Amino acid sequence: MMPNLHFKHWPKISKSLKLPETSLYENLKVSAARYPDQSAIYYYGNSISYKELDEEVNALAGFLQQKLGVTKGERVLLFMQNSPQFVIGFYAISRADAVVVPINPMLTAEELSFYIKDCGINSALVGQELYDKVEPLIGTTPLNNVVVAAYSDYKGDEFNGIVPPEVVAARKLYDQPRHFHWKESIDAQYEPNIHKTRAEDLVVLPYTSGTTGLPKGCMHTNRTVQANTIGAYHWSSSTTSAVHLTTLPLFHVTGMVHSMHMPIYSGSTMVLMTRWNREAAVELIQSQGCTHWVAIATMIVDFLANPKLKQEDIATLTSISGGGAALPEAVGEKLYNLTGLRFVEGYGLSETIAQTHFNPPDRPKMQCLGIPSFDVDARVIEPSTGKELGAGEIGEIVVNGPQVMVGYYNREDESRNSFIDIDGKKFFRTGDIGRFDEEGYYFMVDRVKRMINASGYKIWPTEVESYLYKHPAIQQAVVVGIPDPRRGESVKAFVILNEGYDGEISEDEIIEWSKQHMAAYKYPREVEFRSQFPMTSSGKILWRKLQEEEREKAEKQVR
Repeated sequence: MMPNLHFKHWPKISKSLKLPETSLYENLKVSAARYPDQSAIYYYGNSISYKELDEEVNALAGFLQQKLGVTKGERVLLFMQNSPQFVIGFYAISRADAVVVPINPMLTAEELSFYIKDCGINSALVGQELYDKVEPLIGTTPLNNVVVAAYSDYKGDEFNGIVPPEVVAARKLYDQPRHFHWKESIDAQYEPNIHKTRAEDLVVLPYTSGTTGLPKGCMHTNRTVQANTIGAYHWSSSTTSAVHLTTLPLFHVTGMVHSMHMPIYSGSTMVLMTRWNREAAVELIQSQGCTHWVAIATMIVDFLANPKLKQEDIATLTSISGGGAALPEAVGEKLYNLTGLRFVEGYGLSETIAQTHFNPPDRPKMQCLGIPSFDVDARVIEPSTGKELGAGEIGEIVVNGPQVMVGYYNREDESRNSFIDIDGKKFFRTGDIGRFDEEGYYFMVDRVKRMINASGYKIWPTEVESYLYKHPAIQQAVVVGIPDPRRGESVKAFVILNEGYDGEISEDEIIEWSKQHMAAYKYPREVEFRSQFPMTSSGKILWRKLQEEEREKAEKQVR
């Protein structure tokens, strides 16, 4: 049976949640009725009230149904960066009883065509800066209808702060058939049909990254999304007066739930950033009095590396949390010394629409996934046999809970193989290797596929990275396995240096320092300085790309 060790450290709130039988859209409808004049979105000098947000959502939903012919359960592409239009688009698709397919704006046209074909998408909501990627797919894929959005339509006229170029770009006009401009679609004021979506109906299909094969759409119902939306609301102590700095991409499940759905459920304010910029983030925290910020480790590292950052600039923050990758201990201490706040980490996947675990806000542990969330049964098993393991033993994390997807879209075999039955319950196999301690807190060891095997020793890159972050010269580090003719694999570290250390320290000095702080089989045999790392648009470092580069290099040397 699941060890309920973590209940001893559970916050003073219920351990179980009753989930609503209503749709995600109805959260917005309720907040608009309760707080019509409250600012829902602040976007570069412009405030949009809950009443205005709900009106635009209904107008766009009507346009989707009456003009584009979108029907119940139809998949609709949402392809844009963080903006008021992303929020309006998501909730309009839900209001129209359809299914949101939110796609990474960094994808190429060729990559995008896969998703459109996989979902049979006929209609799309697109940011105008991304239109060139969509245009060649009209007619060559099922895509037929395109609504194009210019972010500048929602920017404040008097705003003098830092603004990304996409937000100031003037509106473009398109005269192709079945092309519609966002403002015209809203201004047409079509009446939507009666909202028929129920809790068990699909609402969103976030895709996995596809690092272990073709991307897969995770089928989430209103109920699975509500589980984490309402769970996040209670766990974070959000109130109507909270102001959420929205920096994580909203197409990604963590940003989607914690920086969009949860604020809307609570009737609080979202301060939207279309692109990450550490100076702009400080400006907005200060000017808007931001209280909550959900980020990822790479954003926090960059934010704290700002030499101009002062404690008083971010004094309004009461909560800083996130996930994606463990925040290095040294960075967490630097954050605490500056703000008095502990970074509260959580853990989840696209398949679980964000969190299955999160740290108790009043008793977090560093570099820790946290404890199982509301109504979540989490275990650690031996991956090959399925045998359940105990405290301190390392194995695969498996989860059962109300937020787990119903399956992969059009992938019956993969859906079946992703679950395991334990004690008569269906558990999702995360593919993550971890352990839990004697207090029921879970810790990531690493991804199954990331382990380095050097002369038979298992090395987990995350552990080596956490040591490297303790070096005063290191701002960011990523560790990969590289081919080694003698040991099979060796450890290589890619490093970004802090300001002022360029030319002052060498790769060999980092290696020597590592020897003093790590076991002989763990320390990096090679170090390479970089000015930047390849990143996903959700801010995760693409370690696999760096590893592939090293393997290609090794193959050329053999030839």
